[in-house]
Amino acid sequence: MPQRLPPLNALRLFEAAARHRSFKLAAAELNVTPGAVSHGIGALENMLGVELFVREPRGLSLSAAGEHYLPYIAEAFSLIAIGTRSLPDQRTRRSISITCAPTLAARWLVPRLADFRARWPNIDVSVDTSRRQAGFPVDGFDFGLRLSRGPVDGASWQRLFGERLVPVCSPAYRAMLTGADGSADLTRATLIHVDTASQDWQAWMDGAGIDGLDLHGGLRFDTVQLAFDAAAAGLGVVIGRRPLVDRELTAGTLVEASAMRVETQTAYWLCETPQASARADLVAFRNWLIEQAAGFVESDEERRHG
Repeated sequence: MPQRLPPLNALRLFEAAARHRSFKLAAAELNVTPGAVSHGIGALENMLGVELFVREPRGLSLSAAGEHYLPYIAEAFSLIAIGTRSLPDQRTRRSISITCAPTLAARWLVPRLADFRARWPNIDVSVDTSRRQAGFPVDGFDFGLRLSRGPVDGASWQRLFGERLVPVCSPAYRAMLTGADGSADLTRATLIHVDTASQDWQAWMDGAGIDGLDLHGGLRFDTVQLAFDAAAAGLGVVIGRRPLVDRELTAGTLVEASAMRVETQTAYWLCETPQASARADLVAFRNWLIEQAAGFVESDEERRHG
């Protein structure tokens, strides 16, 4: 059975009075009245069955029992203080850093950060989208989100989700391409290309087993955003990479121009420094990212089979 211990408040009164050798000074330290100190210690003595102090006209001194008891109580409070200081202070603001490509940050990470901030308001997040770390996973950062065929040396890696290539266009443009059988005839479409993803159309055609599209003509843009804007304006069909095109698909400004979705050979990976498991805030962010990725994969499966 658990051993019955004296009340913690009574022990605090005893420790302070014994240290000061004064009920009055102990009362001032603990912000109570001297009478409250005297009453609390009297109750403690009654419980223990011993006198802890010798009360004399000239002042207060410890009895033999009090002298014996004090070191144990003082050490106990010291251990409590040490243990308390060792706990992570949830009120202290902490900061974590993550590096990823600008498009992934804008289209996948940032829209989800409000959820993280709501759960952990005292953890600040620094997102770096410069390409200065493109050659190494996480050097100088706590985490990195990388598009890769697989892990490389230098960090701990975990696969989050793959990506799919899918042709997208505006609803009106899709209707214009749709034939009697309900499918879109992409041979009639103006193809929109992105300079930084110049092989996407060829990769989609190879994966879908489709040929006959003119990959040399059409419109070209230097950013994904401009290409999506052009497609939403009804200028043609562009290859969207899920999840980067999800925002437009959800809003309905873009629709899938073909049911053929092609898996790429790359995936998005979470890489982290070896120190990531040593801090509670980093563990929380890592687990949150994994949770968000799992939710995305689940919604993607529902979209595919819905």
